[in-house]
Amino acid sequence: MALLHHASLTPSKSELLAAWLPGQPWAEGLSGLKPFGSYRLDDPEGEVGLEGILVRSDDGTVLHVPLTYRSAPLDGADAALVGTTEHSALGTRWVYDAPADPVWRSTLATTVLTGGVGAEEYFEVDGERETREPSVAVAGTGALGTEVPADLETVVVRRVGEELDVDAVLTGAWDGGSGVLAGVRNGG
Repeated sequence: MALLHHASLTPSKSELLAAWLPGQPWAEGLSGLKPFGSYRLDDPEGEVGLEGILVRSDDGTVLHVPLTYRSAPLDGADAALVGTTEHSALGTRWVYDAPADPVWRSTLATTVLTGGVGAEEYFEVDGERETREPSVAVAGTGALGTEVPADLETVVVRRVGEELDVDAVLTGAWDGGSGVLAGVRNGG
């Protein structure tokens, strides 16, 4: 489950992405990039925020931008740092391009291979839980069963519609579209 906070972020996720995306080769040549949907996955330890954001360009290209949110820097991942943000409830958060984060890779592989789905998203309001539907519904194909092999490679689709050579996938569906967002292949 993903506990969401009624909080402010400075800079906002949109501002972080607006500064970071133009420098990514898979976003080259795209203009008018605007986030339009997202999903979350569950970190089993409850420490790392795991979110996939979908961004649409002026020409209709859909980008998949998975991010992780951490309370401290991730050792050895400086090149994957998207930026830092001040979260009004949680303090400073280090935001990373998720494929560089081992928690993302492990959680993605487990979700894909076990046929898992996105995290339930909820707010706490006056001590009561209020759920909200994610704007992107995701599900793993579960092609390799419930055992998650140790030797796996995770692959993220950056431009939705790209072909993947993988054993199992994470699919996403949103208002007006759907597609493969990521996959895993057995490296053994």
